[in-house]
Amino acid sequence: MDIRVGLENNFEGRSLAWVLGHPGCFAYGQAPDAALAAVPDAVHEYAGWIKAHGGDWLRPESVELTVEEIWEVYSIDKGYELSETGYEVNAWFRYDWVPLGERDIEHGLHLLAWSREDLLAAVSGLVDEQMHARLPGERWDIAGILRHVGGAEWWYLDRLGLSMPRRDLPEAPFERLAGVRARLLGLLPTLAGLPRVVGIDGELWSPRKLLRRAVWHERDHTSHILKLRGALPVSGS
Repeated sequence: MDIRVGLENNFEGRSLAWVLGHPGCFAYGQAPDAALAAVPDAVHEYAGWIKAHGGDWLRPESVELTVEEIWEVYSIDKGYELSETGYEVNAWFRYDWVPLGERDIEHGLHLLAWSREDLLAAVSGLVDEQMHARLPGERWDIAGILRHVGGAEWWYLDRLGLSMPRRDLPEAPFERLAGVRARLLGLLPTLAGLPRVVGIDGELWSPRKLLRRAVWHERDHTSHILKLRGALPVSGS
């Protein structure tokens, strides 16, 4: 199976290999070669994840990689000049120009449903004390991670001019997740075949990039939460 990869370097200090055409399939590495080396296992894990949720559209027997494009992350200031700090411009691949097809939408709706199912399962049973426990070295508590996931999804929609007004974005984690996701699910079918590319804040966005990042982001933070659960205080201790 030929796997098309877009490589994003210097993303939060490491490399991120995106499996193009398969939202939510990705691999990290401290260096580009390490990220690419991790892709075959990531593809098989991803195929197993799809199968476990009842999907059957990905059956890789072998994996042959084709690196189609490499993006070096950079930052810009308010004048759009390169800067050591400022707005971080993340990957835009030529593949992101391609409008979403009906099959992309069908699969995307399943992937979003499954990733949300996994996210909610990852926090199932946690009490308020655990949801708000601040662990050493972590930017957010688990409630904050959930707010971040919902907020990021709102921001992806905002890049394409599709978000609800910021003032209407719920603060409570589960309300934010549900409200933003309901909007995304309602809008996604309307994006089929739409050749829409928006340049905003020095960065390009499209429906395909939105879907690529939304599924990745939720799966990535679900794994993050599962790792944190083992370090949480025992309820009532």
